[in-house]
Amino acid sequence: MLKHLFATHAIEAAPHVDAGEHIETGAHGGELKRVLTAKHLILLGVGAVIGAGIFVITGQAAALHAGPALVISFLIAGFACALAGLCYAEFAAMLPVSGSAYSYSYATLGEYVAWFVGWNLVLEYLFAAATVAAGWSGYFNELLGLIGQTTGSNLALPATLASAPFQFVEGHIQATGTLINLPAVVIIAALSGLCYVGITQSAFVNSIIVAIKVTVILLFLAFAIQVINPDNWHPFIPEAEGPGTYGWGGIFRAATIVFFSYVGFDAVSTAAGEAKNPQRDMPIGILGSLAICTVLYIAVALVLTGIAPFRMLNTPEPVATALGLYPHLSWLKAIVVLGAITGLSSVILVMLMGLPRIFFSMAKDGLLPQTMAKVHPKFRTPYIGTIIVGVAAAAMAGLFPVSVLGELVSMGTLLAFATVCIGVLILRYTRPDLKRSFRVPFVWPICIIGALACVYLFWQAFEEHWRLMIGWIVIGQLIYFGYGYAHSKLRKSLG
Repeated sequence: MLKHLFATHAIEAAPHVDAGEHIETGAHGGELKRVLTAKHLILLGVGAVIGAGIFVITGQAAALHAGPALVISFLIAGFACALAGLCYAEFAAMLPVSGSAYSYSYATLGEYVAWFVGWNLVLEYLFAAATVAAGWSGYFNELLGLIGQTTGSNLALPATLASAPFQFVEGHIQATGTLINLPAVVIIAALSGLCYVGITQSAFVNSIIVAIKVTVILLFLAFAIQVINPDNWHPFIPEAEGPGTYGWGGIFRAATIVFFSYVGFDAVSTAAGEAKNPQRDMPIGILGSLAICTVLYIAVALVLTGIAPFRMLNTPEPVATALGLYPHLSWLKAIVVLGAITGLSSVILVMLMGLPRIFFSMAKDGLLPQTMAKVHPKFRTPYIGTIIVGVAAAAMAGLFPVSVLGELVSMGTLLAFATVCIGVLILRYTRPDLKRSFRVPFVWPICIIGALACVYLFWQAFEEHWRLMIGWIVIGQLIYFGYGYAHSKLRKSLG
């Protein structure tokens, strides 16, 4: 059975993939185009990770949970991601196909566990795209307001067209009286169209966006560091005021929240089927993007809590709020708003690129309808999946303020990361003969600690949102046993 799993996911069928060679065959013989280099993959990772974490979540996590010790929260979350990233790198180099943790679980832990992991990845990518799009809408409307101030006109959209018509109050959905979050719908529609056209165009646009937002972040650090007030860092770890609020409890609670900031580095692995030399380039892309993003997050967290009292940072745009305290930096505030818009755009783009490729792999295994595995005859993209993901994400972003789902995104991702760590250990024991161009060093402690760290952070959020998480899992089970079990290609091949 295990040999069949590997053959299905191309380890034995393609132990090495030469540049330009196609192994990702979809429905009707379509192939994904192998055009991505290590540089593209690093930029994809940075594009997916740098966004909401810096421009939105840093302020909220500091104000409500960790205070200036948010830096420690980023280190804790980054540590868990680094351990999982090493495991992702070994898998991605050894199994160069689309599907990310789903494909890795399929090849090591079997179909049922793979479905569970894949369903959590749907939670991660779909809800993350919708969540970030809602944040993008807020920054876009603020940019319109800044332009209006300089031109003497009111360009900002009315609330009825720029905010969600539904909200969550104590677990219940309530109407807000508005119509739709129109900017969020428009940005998802535009980026979905880009993903439909092709991976090369998407990667090129992502490279431009990454260059812009990293430049903006470096400008913020260079100028804001000059106005840091060290008194804002005292006390560095505020006294506990309640469960998950300040103290070490708040630091760990914030670590779960800012874990959302790292969501996306695993999106690099979803593009393995389109990498020129995945055995070499995938580890570089995954670990390189994670290292760059961790350094930027820590630097921004230090500077942000140094230029403003942390309690005032609980706003949708904390960086702009902090800069508002310094009139002589008003020009930088406008640039930061523009950088936030571009930065959040690249996060949405990579999420919308990643999920259709996970659907692609799941459909090839028979767990989803074969339409998800169709490849466009001209653009060589999984276009049906791209359309479905775009419509679903646009509907969620346009109708719901999905802030509460941000932690659900982290929870689904943490479960997937823990599974990947366990899968590497299992594969070292069951298939020691496989060629590994990248190997996790000190595999036993790294994999075990990585899995435990992810499960621990998962539990921090599960205690509060267990009803929503269990509801999502139940829906996934219904789909698997209602469709996937009966149509599984693995099950049919084994008789």
